[in-house]
Amino acid sequence: MRKITAAAIVFCMIAVLLQTGCGREKEVSDTGFYLDTSCTITIYDIEKDRGEKLIKRSFSLCRKYEDLMSKTVKGSDIYRINHAEGEPVEVSSATLRVIKEGIKMGQVSDGRFDITVGRLTDLWDFDSDDPSVPDQPDIDAALKTIDYKQISIKGNKVSLEDPEAEIDLGGIAKGYIADRITGMLTDAGVKQAIINLGGNVAAIGEKSAGTPWKIGVETPYSNRTKIEGYVEAADQTVVTSGIYERYFKVKGKKYHHILDPDTGYPVENDVLAVTVTGKAGSSMKCDGYSTVCLLLGTDRGRKLIEKTPGLEAMFIDKDKDISKTKGMNFKK
Repeated sequence: MRKITAAAIVFCMIAVLLQTGCGREKEVSDTGFYLDTSCTITIYDIEKDRGEKLIKRSFSLCRKYEDLMSKTVKGSDIYRINHAEGEPVEVSSATLRVIKEGIKMGQVSDGRFDITVGRLTDLWDFDSDDPSVPDQPDIDAALKTIDYKQISIKGNKVSLEDPEAEIDLGGIAKGYIADRITGMLTDAGVKQAIINLGGNVAAIGEKSAGTPWKIGVETPYSNRTKIEGYVEAADQTVVTSGIYERYFKVKGKKYHHILDPDTGYPVENDVLAVTVTGKAGSSMKCDGYSTVCLLLGTDRGRKLIEKTPGLEAMFIDKDKDISKTKGMNFKK
């Protein structure tokens, strides 16, 4: 799950602004490391034992879907597809749904978002203690394998026309998992909760009657010490993607982890960060569109969001200027 994840710090690039004295009698919270990031689940107005059990179930879902969709977990659906040398692989309905959403993101972005970018992401190992710029011949070879249109789906079997290609669902899988946790908690009767999967925040209910949650958006390159403002959310999902989350420097030049499938290098445009919001249960969609917008740039990204029902967005550009769609509920 090589989304845009930071170190094991709950704040990541998006935080919940929880104020004291909010009138709740009970609160249960826990943090675990899943999906290559720190994940925190907080449930309000619930008995301690029940809340702990539900949080444990939430983390079990994180592990379950990571074991299905991570390209690095041996035996996962994605690992098996990537190592099948082009042969069809039977996958779970969950994996199939995320792959189909990934293909859709490729379509709406004119190929700028491409889930067959796996060989390229392997070259850029941002988790290494000593990361480096890949050799150009290796990048050129990886680029030849990138084309989401080569993914073949027949029933619940998936294959890749190019046996050298690799799928990487890091751009949307975490959103899918946030949706599954949201649904599970809601079905269990939870009325107030915050699910924070390292930048993918799902808000169940309101902070109190008539008062939405405040989800803070980090100031780029502030090392999680400052926020630009906050998004008000009630029964909504808020996803922020930024080029400042993982990067390294070589000879003074920054190389971030949002890779351009056309050049093989970190994408270069005017965007530092994008925050996308949608209704509860749409975290996977927001996850995908936030990355798409980072790849497209401010103007094209905003136009795409404006014609996509149910989504709103805010952009922070490299001049630190903020622009947003008309219905985006962002406040400084």
